Amino acid sequence: MTDDTQSRVLVSIGELARSTGLAVRTIRFYCDEGIVESQRSAGGHRMFDADSATERLLLVRRLRALGLGLSSIIDVLHGERSIAEAIATESARLDIEFKSLAWRRASLRAIETATPMQRAERLALLAAAQDGGVVHDCLVQFWRRILAPIPRRDIDMWVYWNVPEPPADPSIDEVVAYAELAALVADPDMNGAVRQQYWRNQSELIRDCRGLYIDVDDVLRDVVPLVSEGVRPHAGSELDRFVDAHAHARGDGDSPRFREQLLINATDSDHRIHRYWALTEQFFGTRVTVGRAHDWLYNALAHSTNLADAQHSNQPSLP
Repeated sequence: MTDDTQSRVLVSIGELARSTGLAVRTIRFYCDEGIVESQRSAGGHRMFDADSATERLLLVRRLRALGLGLSSIIDVLHGERSIAEAIATESARLDIEFKSLAWRRASLRAIETATPMQRAERLALLAAAQDGGVVHDCLVQFWRRILAPIPRRDIDMWVYWNVPEPPADPSIDEVVAYAELAALVADPDMNGAVRQQYWRNQSELIRDCRGLYIDVDDVLRDVVPLVSEGVRPHAGSELDRFVDAHAHARGDGDSPRFREQLLINATDSDHRIHRYWALTEQFFGTRVTVGRAHDWLYNALAHSTNLADAQHSNQPSLP
């Protein structure tokens, strides 16, 4: 027997239970799981090193009190992760759980406070959008389909600017609005309407989708401050560049005829599209989205085309 073995103080499972505040059956379980080591006495009883076993079991008890799972605690004991890493992982898990609970609470209150006539419709709406994170993923995927085949790396900032994150602690109005956004993008006809609005008429003629996306995005960035300042839609450089981008992408040029083509089968006035962007404003506040900027350009195009038609019809006929 070595000096180290002789210096150790061995205690029974009962003594270890009293010193750590753990039940005997719990220590026995931890022992069977390999969390704490024991050795057998001459009589076959479990004996434990007082210092190391007590320190190890107290650490387990404290980490369990913070809600850490046994697998995470075993990783700490085996040196596969630090206590700080285990705590950070558990904290992140709780953040997700709290968000889920907050979403459920807001949904329940939304149904509870609905009028009897609203309740059935609201129940169906919220039952289809039980998790804010899942809804957000659906919104992102919707816009990625609309903007295909643009590479994802090119549209990440677009998505960030225009797709609202689910509120961490949503109000009744917010959870209902977010659920309605999910219902809108789940409508198959909504996909076609928004694609038509974004890519316009005769999209099959577009030769360079990425180039058109970049050019239109540049125009939209310049339209945003105009919308923010309340400038009314009008003919000008922004509209000219928008038309030119679409014309160039189709191998055409800006002309009254081409401008009229951009208005054929226009879906900009679709009530679902307007509703979608109205709902997003509940989350973005004063931020001007692509939807509002696109609407500004559409109205400028429609106004300038109508004005050109009126001017043409008022011209005196040749003798």
